[in-house]
Amino acid sequence: MVITLLSDFGDVYPASMKGVILGIAPAANIVDISHSVTRHDVRAGAFMLMTCAKYFPAGTVHIAVVDPGVGTKRRPIAIMAGSPDFGRHYFVGPDNGLLIPAARSIGEFEVYGITNEKLFRKNISCTFHGRDIFAPVGAHISKGLDIKNVGGKSADFENLDFGVGEKKGCSLHGRIIFIDSFGNIVTNISSGLVELQSGDALEIHGRRLLFHSSYGFCKDGEPLALIGSHGFLEIAVNKGSAAHLFGKNPGDEIIVQKLSGS
Repeated sequence: MVITLLSDFGDVYPASMKGVILGIAPAANIVDISHSVTRHDVRAGAFMLMTCAKYFPAGTVHIAVVDPGVGTKRRPIAIMAGSPDFGRHYFVGPDNGLLIPAARSIGEFEVYGITNEKLFRKNISCTFHGRDIFAPVGAHISKGLDIKNVGGKSADFENLDFGVGEKKGCSLHGRIIFIDSFGNIVTNISSGLVELQSGDALEIHGRRLLFHSSYGFCKDGEPLALIGSHGFLEIAVNKGSAAHLFGKNPGDEIIVQKLSGS
């Protein structure tokens, strides 16, 4: 059984979670999605989980912890999501929106509040629910525990929605949902809205650039727009940082104007 881990923990702390998981499910195949999520950035973690989860096999349990509210009244939750395309996946983590985009990307989903303390470690730290609650619950689910046994089903959960871009005449309007480690700007403008050909000229907040299929079609240091591997319109700089060039941050508005004659 595959269990993925995602967190903003950096080093040391993920090893404790893995130890707990292996103590319950010794045969588990643990895969790290990332432990380098920007500290406390729930939206960044949600995007990373969403873009990776569907590539894992049906039955995978995804444990994700970006949890600035750890130890407070925010709930721990588990989610079961499924569709004919991706099969059934499980998500375990805090009820702060982190898991929702990934679950939604898989298909229909059900949310359960985790209340069955028999599944937890005996001594629960107020600052490390990843180790003491989420890891053991995820491990038990991976071994076949019916998700209904973690606690009651809930229709009340913290939603996180990246929204959708829209087309207005010859321009595309959206928001920045993620900036990766290369400084590439990922927008919420889906590929289905983008009717551009390679070489089309665009203007983004006063700067001219071209649309290409990949980074190497322009010179070093030149900006470009493209459809990223995640399926969203992306603004990049070949061997540079679009975030630095454009001075943009996650959540900022982005307007892409197609220039006439291109």
